[in-house]
Amino acid sequence: MKITTKILKEIISEGVMLEQLGVLDQFELDLETINEEILSEAEYHGRKVSLGKPMKGDVKKYKVYVKDPKTGNVKKVNFGDPNMEIRRDNPKARKSFRARHGCGTKRASNRTKAAFWSCKMWSKKPVSKILKGK
Repeated sequence: MKITTKILKEIISEGVMLEQLGVLDQFELDLETINEEILSEAEYHGRKVSLGKPMKGDVKKYKVYVKDPKTGNVKKVNFGDPNMEIRRDNPKARKSFRARHGCGTKRASNRTKAAFWSCKMWSKKPVSKILKGK
């Protein structure tokens, strides 16, 4: 079952009502946090986009929409060379790429940077599963 904004608002209103009746001791929900963590949709330049799911790109090989924690805005991250192949099945090539790009370090730990997503594509998980969000 997909949780829509309408269902989520109903759940929140029921929780607030139960708190007011004294059934719940404390009811704290931050709607923005819920939108970021549970709902994976946001608006980017007037259209709905899914957050954190890599897809085929228009400018680069892949693109992904993420929410920037500093500004709260949705950001489009383009990454990957459209003319190159991801050879992550070759252990030497994968090890070399991950070392060259600093995968597993602080540099590649920020979801709003292309380095994070490139390193994710070069993990052992198949690219087809990463693109489908599995």
